[in-house]
Amino acid sequence: MPKQKGLIKIEGVVGDMSYYRSKDGYLAREKTSVNASRIASDPRFQRTRENMAEFGNAAKAGKLMRHSINALLKNAKDGRVVSRLTQTMAKVLRTDTKSERGLRLVSNGDLTLLKGYQFNNDAVLGETLYAPYTDVVDRVAGTLTLNIASFVPSAAIVAPEGATHFQLVSAGAELDFIAETYNRNIQQTKVLPWDGTGSGDISLVNTIPANSTLPLFLFLGIQFYQQVNGFQYPLKNGGFNALSLIDVNVP
Repeated sequence: MPKQKGLIKIEGVVGDMSYYRSKDGYLAREKTSVNASRIASDPRFQRTRENMAEFGNAAKAGKLMRHSINALLKNAKDGRVVSRLTQTMAKVLRTDTKSERGLRLVSNGDLTLLKGYQFNNDAVLGETLYAPYTDVVDRVAGTLTLNIASFVPSAAIVAPEGATHFQLVSAGAELDFIAETYNRNIQQTKVLPWDGTGSGDISLVNTIPANSTLPLFLFLGIQFYQQVNGFQYPLKNGGFNALSLIDVNVP
């Protein structure tokens, strides 16, 4: 999209151009004369209809994942998480080799492409938490376990100014992209001091239905707090809280 230049910015429609404000600044785009009914029926717009259908599937898949971890996501996300996750889901969808164009599904694609996805690009997990961790997914038992050996918080965690404490959070989720349903379980550590004392070994066990035949996802995040008069207050600037999809297990 072309950007508006100059001191005076315009919002609204002038002639065949539409001027608007976005997160990328003030932009402009040409109005289209093609109406929705023509797009829905004209053979010349077959590719457009196919793209729209697949974009809708990717958007629904992203929405399902966001809803499954909403309790964590509200504390650790950037302003573009919806569009970024939809774009990533679209990449997964395009790896579906079973379906025709326009009918491809996220559930038939390579879901492992989602591994490592960052829900907050302003606070990447790997640049915030340096303590090594391992995870174990046990489908039969229905557990997604995160293990972190004891570490020194002040050395292994990059904390924002004003933070005195932190908390590690994890979520295990079973997602059914066709039925648009999910099962999830969230676990968290106590609020721990950000200091030079060892944290002790940490194990977070997230439980989902045993013997699942659906894709499983394991998330890890970190949240920061400030202690005042013995009380822990979440830092209002959630831009430092990280959340990442660290493992994807496909049946």
